[in-house]
Amino acid sequence: MTNRKTLFAALAALTLLASPALAGAGGNGHGNGGGNGGGNGNGGGNAGASHGNSGASHGKSSSAPGQVAKATTDTTTDTTVDTTQVSSVTKEKNIHAKLGRLNSLQRNINAYMNSKSKKFAAIQAFVTQSAKAKLAQAAAEAAAATAAAAQAQLDALNAQLTALQVDPVANAAQIQALNSQIPAQQAVVDADNAAAAQAATAAATATVGTDQASLDAALADMANKPVDAQVTAWAQGILAGKIDQTAAAIQAGTP
Repeated sequence: MTNRKTLFAALAALTLLASPALAGAGGNGHGNGGGNGGGNGNGGGNAGASHGNSGASHGKSSSAPGQVAKATTDTTTDTTVDTTQVSSVTKEKNIHAKLGRLNSLQRNINAYMNSKSKKFAAIQAFVTQSAKAKLAQAAAEAAAATAAAAQAQLDALNAQLTALQVDPVANAAQIQALNSQIPAQQAVVDADNAAAAQAATAAATATVGTDQASLDAALADMANKPVDAQVTAWAQGILAGKIDQTAAAIQAGTP
């Protein structure tokens, strides 16, 4: 029994002696484990830095689309301006393409006055008659103004006579003078009124062949392409100047 107890005591002592060594081994084990964990930590740090660089790279990339968008916008703006200019030029070309033979309406005044072309004859007649109507209207207005002035003078003479007749004895000489002037002025008024009426009739007659229907017929006679509203408007603008020039030539006596 004594020997068995002694053996158990010895085993217990050995166990106590072995415990610190086992504890130290466990500590080293943890220490290594911690070191490896630290390694992983460094790895994580590097990955974070790499990710930061990636973010920076991404930031640069995100600025590029903005520059591209700006360039695209500038290009679009320039293209719009160019398109407008091209559209204007194209429109101008289109009207002249539609005119065909009517492009000859731009010829000088001598062509309008002296052309022998059968295709130009209707336009020539329209312009010449319109010029005569213009002159006739101006003459009618002038004649009317002259008649109005003569009437005003007659009215003034009659007003003076009426005032003098308040005392016919004292104003006898003046009344006698007015009685001779008034009939003469009345004759002037009558003549001027007749001239004004004649001028008005001439102006009305001169307008025959100058209306829109006459112009449309003349354009259709000359044209070798369809005449639409755009072509007609263009022709009216051109012919207005030609009518004025023709009127001036007629008035100057150089038709």
